[in-house]
Amino acid sequence: MAGALTFFPPDPPMYKFTRVDKDGRILPDADDVIVDDDNKAKGGKNTKKKNDDDVEGEKYDDDDGDVIDEDDSDLGTFEIDTKKVLSNGNNTTATANNVNAKHNSNGTTNHLSASDVAEARKLQRKQQEEHQQRQRDAASQDPIVAMTERSKRLRHRARHRVKVDTNDAKTGVTYQFTPNTVLLGGSPPSYNGTIHAMKIGPQKKTGTYIAALLYKLPSSETTSSTKTIVYSHGNATDIGAMAGLQCILSKNCKCHVLVYDYSGYGESGGIPMEANTYRDIKMIYEYVVSNVELTNGDESNVILYGQSVGSGPSCYLASKRPNVGGLVLHSPFTSGMRVLTPSRALACLDIFPNIDRIRNVKCPVFIIHGRNDKEVGFEHGLALQSAVPVNCQTDPWWVPDKGHNDIVDGSGIVEYIRKMKKFIQSLD
Repeated sequence: MAGALTFFPPDPPMYKFTRVDKDGRILPDADDVIVDDDNKAKGGKNTKKKNDDDVEGEKYDDDDGDVIDEDDSDLGTFEIDTKKVLSNGNNTTATANNVNAKHNSNGTTNHLSASDVAEARKLQRKQQEEHQQRQRDAASQDPIVAMTERSKRLRHRARHRVKVDTNDAKTGVTYQFTPNTVLLGGSPPSYNGTIHAMKIGPQKKTGTYIAALLYKLPSSETTSSTKTIVYSHGNATDIGAMAGLQCILSKNCKCHVLVYDYSGYGESGGIPMEANTYRDIKMIYEYVVSNVELTNGDESNVILYGQSVGSGPSCYLASKRPNVGGLVLHSPFTSGMRVLTPSRALACLDIFPNIDRIRNVKCPVFIIHGRNDKEVGFEHGLALQSAVPVNCQTDPWWVPDKGHNDIVDGSGIVEYIRKMKKFIQSLD
């Protein structure tokens, strides 16, 4: 089935959030934490308790992993309280060329020891080997059995993460971002600003906390009109894999960038599903708008950026917020089902109806699409461009000789930055 209809979080993730307590001590990974009956996290290898699937107040259904309350009325309207700052207290700061730094409670920075780095890389290699073994096991399983097992793993992980993240928020745990350099083949480029690793939440429906990285420019490079890009990435990737592009985008376009992982991706809690992507972006957007330091309290300083699957939540939000500054759609699709077939016979099963929502946006829209895109055909970009209200249309970028995932590869990054700078500057 096409990626537009199925979520594929990288396994293992392309990064990790190292948990750090208030005294600067490194804590066990979230998946290795034992949570007792009082919802207090303890160190040690995680072992499933007898009644782990039957926790009082649990918000996930044992049968299908969705939120028990399937009422999606919270997605019908969107109100922002710009005076409210979401509790994101879990954040650390590191420069991109110093990703092996840990931060003490007094704000000073110490380097992790060589043994710590070696241990982290050893763990990364182990995770990669375990992932490869899971792939081999899944290939030998009946597809239905494999899907059932995957669903069970996702439900258990979601329950566990809610408990750990809730406890972390209460106890002042912070996070340090470490990209998986083994899988990525190197470290992200240098960045002259700061990178804040944080978990934003909880979501009202699910209790989920969402992992995010904020690439923040130095104050000397910002003005009252500096933009913040809310970046919704593609399907089979995460904020670790996107780290290099975000550094380049923020540094060269002189904007802040907040990139986040959807529910069930990377260090985020929850389960990957369409409705949760909408809840994710609503919560992230509220954080950005409420953080006056990022937007000066002005929604017009926010640009929504959706790549591939990310075009879904981005179009959703842009259709709800008439004052948002701009919308960038990178390799977008008209809707999930239309990636598979232009027939509307299965319209009732469709997801991410971008072609309908794009007609309701009130902001400038910039569409990027590769002419040789074999995953989401070029005709999707053309159709969306035609559906954008005339007063919101800008010149699209139809990229010759490029496909779905390679638009910014190689020398393409130069033209990409030029196009993005032109669009951002047009918003002032």
